[in-house]
This record gives sequence, C-alpha cells and structure tokens, in this order.
Amino acid sequence: MKKIITALATLLICNVLTAFSQVKEIAHILSPGADTKLEVALFAQKQLKYRVIKKGEAVIGWSELGLKLNLPDTTTGLKISGTTRYTHCEKIVTQLGENQVIYNNYNQVKINYLSQGFNLAVVFRVFDGSVALRYLIAAHDKQKEVNILSEKTEFKLPQAYTLYQYHQESVFKPIPLDSLTGSSDLPSTLAGNNSYISIGEADNTGYTKAELAHGLTKGSLQIAFTKDKQVNAVLPFSSPWRTIGISETATGLHYFSELPYKLAHPAVSQIANTPLAGKLIRAQLDTQSGFDCIDFAQKMNFQYIMFDAGWYGPERSASSDPRVPIQAIDMERVVKYGQQHGVGVILYLNYIALQKHLDEILPLYKKWGIKGIKFGFIDGLTQSGTKWLATAMRKVNDSGLILNIHDNYKPTGLSRTFPFLLTQEGVRGDENSPDAFHTTVLPYTRFLAGAADFTFCFPNPKQQFAKNLKVSKAQQLALTVINFSPLQSIFWYGKPKDYTNWDEIAFFKTVPTVWDRSIYLQGEIGKNICVARKNGKKWFIGSAAGKDEWRGSLSLDFLDEGKSYQATTWEDAGNQKLSKKTFSVKKGSSLPFYIKPAGGLAIEITPG
Repeated sequence: MKKIITALATLLICNVLTAFSQVKEIAHILSPGADTKLEVALFAQKQLKYRVIKKGEAVIGWSELGLKLNLPDTTTGLKISGTTRYTHCEKIVTQLGENQVIYNNYNQVKINYLSQGFNLAVVFRVFDGSVALRYLIAAHDKQKEVNILSEKTEFKLPQAYTLYQYHQESVFKPIPLDSLTGSSDLPSTLAGNNSYISIGEADNTGYTKAELAHGLTKGSLQIAFTKDKQVNAVLPFSSPWRTIGISETATGLHYFSELPYKLAHPAVSQIANTPLAGKLIRAQLDTQSGFDCIDFAQKMNFQYIMFDAGWYGPERSASSDPRVPIQAIDMERVVKYGQQHGVGVILYLNYIALQKHLDEILPLYKKWGIKGIKFGFIDGLTQSGTKWLATAMRKVNDSGLILNIHDNYKPTGLSRTFPFLLTQEGVRGDENSPDAFHTTVLPYTRFLAGAADFTFCFPNPKQQFAKNLKVSKAQQLALTVINFSPLQSIFWYGKPKDYTNWDEIAFFKTVPTVWDRSIYLQGEIGKNICVARKNGKKWFIGSAAGKDEWRGSLSLDFLDEGKSYQATTWEDAGNQKLSKKTFSVKKGSSLPFYIKPAGGLAIEITPG
C-alpha cells in the first residue's frame, strides 16, 4: 500500500510539473497603488495570455491575446524577444473636463514577440483599478502593410455577470453574459455580485469600430470586427487601446470615464485661442429666427446658436453647396448680430458636403465669423470612416473651430488630441425618446467613454414635447448636471418666444457645462443616479430616478468646512409643475429626498 501511495504521489507531482512547464511567466506588474495586478504568461509556447487581479482576486481570468494576420504561420509558436518597463506620473490640467485636474499615473510593460514572421508587441498600462492594452506591429523590411483578419483579445469572467447590451443610439438590453447573441458596443458594462466591469476602447484614429461578442468558452467575451472583415495595417502600426475598469460599486465606474482621455495622445497643434465651452439653442432656418435665438441666448447666458440641417439646402443632395446659405438666411447679418451680443454661430454639415468641401469651408467659415461645426451622418463604424474622421478632426481643430460630431460616432479620448472636439452624439438623447431606465443606465455605460450631446427638449407652455420626453421636468434639469458635455444643446425643438416659463428654465441659465470637480454620490445602474459637480465656488447636484421611486438622504460632506451656503432646489410638483425652494446648508448637512418614478431633483449651492 505504501508503494502504491508513493507511486501515485510521484505521478501527481510529475503531472503538475508537466502542466506547469507548459506555462511560462513573461511578466507581472502592479498598479501604482498596488491594488491591481497584471500577469502575462506564454501557454504551450504558442498562446500569449493575461489575467487581471484586483485585491487578491482574479477579475479577468487567463485570456488570450494577439492578432491574426493574413499571412501563413510558418512557426511552431511564439518567440518572446524581450520586455521593457516604464513608470509614468502625470498631472493633466484641463478647463474642458469633469475635473480640472486629472492624474495619469500607471506602470507599463511592453512585451515584444515574433509571430507569423513579424515583430509584434503588446503594451499594458496598469492603473489603480484598471488595465489598458494595445498591439504594435513593427516596420518590416519586405512589406509596408499587412491585413489583420481578427483580434484575439479575450476577456474571461470568473463569475456570472449581467451585460448591458446596446449599439450607439439603441436602447439597453440587460442580459446574462452567456446569453449574448450578436455584439455589444464599447464601452460595455457588466454587473456581477459586488463587482462591476467596464470594457472599453481608447485612441481609435483609423481602426474599425470593434465591438464585444461572446467568446469561444462559457463566461468569456472577445473583440469582434462587425463592420469590416479585416483591418488594413500600414507599418509601423498601433491598434486602439482595449480598457478594463473594475469597481466594487456602480458609481465607482465613473472613475474610469477619464481613462480614454488619459490614453489618447496629447495635443500637438499649437493654437493661439482656446475652445469655449457652453450651451446652444437651435434656430429655425431663417434670418429672424437667428436674431430671436441670439436675443434668447444672451438672456439665458448661452454662448451659441446653431443652424441645423437645411441651412444650405437639402443635406443629402450632392448639389447642395455648404458655401452658399439658402436665401431665407442672411448669414452675414446673423453672424454680425451675434458678435454684437456675444453669441457665436455653429453650422451643421452633412457627411456628403464634408467629404466634398471640408478643405474649402474651414477658411471660408473663419472669414464669415463662424465659431463651430457640427458633423452629421458621418461613418464612425468602418476603418475608412474612422480614418477620415481623424483627419477631419485634426483639420477642424487646427482651424480653431469647435466641433460636435453627431449620429453613430462615439468618443475614444480624442478630445485630448484635438481639444476643439467638444462633444459628440453616439447616444440615445431626447431626439429618440429615452425613458427613465435608459437615462439611469447611461451614466454607468456610454458616458464612461466621454462627453455626449443629449439634445434636451425641455417643455414650454405651448409645446410639451410629449413624443420626446419620457421623464419629468426636474429630471431634465438634473440631467444637464449628470450628463457631461462641454457643449450642451438645450431647447432642441423649442422656439425662443414660446419659453415664457422663466422660473422653470432659470436653472439652465446658471448651470455650467465644464467642471472643476465631480463626485458620483449615489446610485445603481438602471435604478438611480446622483452626481455633484463644482464650478468655481458653486456646486450643482443632479439626481434622477429610474422607473421606480427613490427615497433617501443626501450628505453635503463635500462642502467646505466653516462656510455657509444657500441651496436652491428644483423638484417635481403636481400637474407637471416644478417646485423651487431656497434654504441654508453647510458641510455635513443631510437633505432627505423623495423622487417619483422617472422624476428628478436639481440643486444649485452658492456660498453666502
């Protein structure tokens, strides 16, 4: 019996050693605060894999890495040629963000390897609570380009998660991870047992719009090309970053909303002036409406008006010329009137006109005195589309015109590279009638990628916009705080002379669009959200309920010690009215609240 036990023990040890010999550790690296760990290993000499550990627990299990190129694989496996490490500490100061100061601190490892006859590398950056990875393909002495047939990037989840599936401007569909069919947009959020994960993208300047699909094994996801069959890579080549943010709470996910910005390249163009953030109202397509909107914008402390589709003729007609306004609009008079009242003009352009006339219109619009451009119906899905967009962003940025990109484009941090890119759509805003479930999912999903133009449709006595609005008036006010965008489109379908409800819209006059500091105070995905943001000496708070009522209390611990403040609240009353109250508060004050289903609460807190 003793000999049998000894033989079994020897066999077990041999099997373990044999299995272990098939796994070779390549690198492990800790985040600056040491709470997040990345491990990279080579399995069976042919599969490069990674895993992510947060506070001692594997959040991403061993997952495959790599690119499949359109070349025969003549080797038996991968050859690791070396690793390099780097530590980065950076303080970014911006006047156009959710926080004035962004700390970009990470530890990096670059792993060089030989595959399919090419020198490749995978770069990891490990932040506290998050990891980013991207692929590099080195220049080749015989080939100037290759095609990437697929990206092997995988995310294996050790526990069960609910995935919030969506595409650009669609509704959200919460489904068990293993029930995923088709794909889901990046960033996608997964909610588990006391664990939330956001998988996203950064610095896409010419790749296809990749998405998440179900992996080959249970509990896994992988990067999928859904719009292009392959990606052309001109060497040397860098892929976009794939990002993983990990939080124990839903509100903690917001910490990663600045991750794409951190990973994008800093601005390289030196422009004398800086972009002006602000709010706008959309004008009707005639000169008088331009004048009326400018008068209204001045009263409301708005910085811009916008002429939308049709100002140069039918937007989808190749014969419409964006260099010539329609006869109903005297653009010169409107621009001059705006300059006299401190209000700028933004012009919409369809993709057809942009592709044909972009180089001509940029200097022309500067000559006219135009302040910005809105792109419409662009291609933010294919590789050719994203390449064109990156070039167009650079040209508009270098011209000193602000930029708003609409329809299917979503951000990947490029507002850092091109500061005049203030916002974009890629969101189901009021144009598409989002309900209260949708508005309370967005802060934990799409807004983790960056700013979004929500196109608000606040009611007035003549028009309630019942088709568009599925949430209360107070929630509309609150969402201007919750939904970050340096350029906010307010009163999307409204006409200035119809807004006689001044007490209700007073909040829009004072609420800023950029912030010195932001705090996500409370909330749960799809249920509710409460965000506090500071600009100068003032604080603004936005709270929104989903389809169920929300009772709770709000602690004002973030206020300065020893100072007195006046709080003004806007909340829902009966008969679709708003109730406005003003009272004194201080640091540590606790405000009890009750928010009806699909309702909201907006607060402005002023010193003194």
